[in-house]
Amino acid sequence: MRLRNHLKPTRQQRLARAKFALPSFVTLLSIACGFGSIVMSVDNAHVGLAADYRMSAILLVLAGVFDALDGFVARATNTSSEFGMQLDSIADVMNFGCAPAMLLYCYGFVQLGADHPTLLRAGGLACFVFVACGALRLARFNVNVGRTDPRYFVGMPITAGAACVAAVVVAWPAPLTTTMQAYLVMLLMVGVGTLMVSTVRFPSSKQPKSMLLFVVIGVGVALLAWLQTRFFVLFFVLYISATLLLNIAWQLGWRGVPAPAVYED
Repeated sequence: MRLRNHLKPTRQQRLARAKFALPSFVTLLSIACGFGSIVMSVDNAHVGLAADYRMSAILLVLAGVFDALDGFVARATNTSSEFGMQLDSIADVMNFGCAPAMLLYCYGFVQLGADHPTLLRAGGLACFVFVACGALRLARFNVNVGRTDPRYFVGMPITAGAACVAAVVVAWPAPLTTTMQAYLVMLLMVGVGTLMVSTVRFPSSKQPKSMLLFVVIGVGVALLAWLQTRFFVLFFVLYISATLLLNIAWQLGWRGVPAPAVYED
């Protein structure tokens, strides 16, 4: 009896375990949203309901919310762990690699593929390129923690890449009807995938805050109210264009915005 009581965890130990499990539970909610998006995309592939495709894209946005929230919960409860980091990385591959690729594959190529089987295969290949680049991007990020300037990401973050391609579905949720549209989606998937594995520096949230930031946020909110679902496409066009111009300016010697610090390791 004494041995049995000794092995039984105390109330304090149970609370400690529950506290450490909380961030992982939030990560599992993120995975649930990503999986739900995949299921909805596949079920809708031969039906083509615009509302269902938009809902699939919204589930990816919700997965991103939970992805940000699990890190916040871990820091707030001081329960960051190697297990949580590995689970989060696996979740990112599914939620922001596989799920958006499946969404764009079903949205852009399945119905057109009935008449253009070669287009269907090419679309599948373009979507795989996106997944592969996302996985490579995450692996590089994991091994470079502490070795790069925290103010900048090396390559486009996979969460931003997923949001970028999903923004097209949010803005124009009806499935594609022309081969030209399909080729543009292929270009989008390969282009965003290339940006993820590139060495282009994308600003992170750890940039120093200034009044200009609040002005930009205010303008963004006004544009969102005006453009509604089309706003997100405009946002990513400006985000990518401004980032590329900034990197070109650094190469030409401009230092109006501080360039990333170079680590010798």
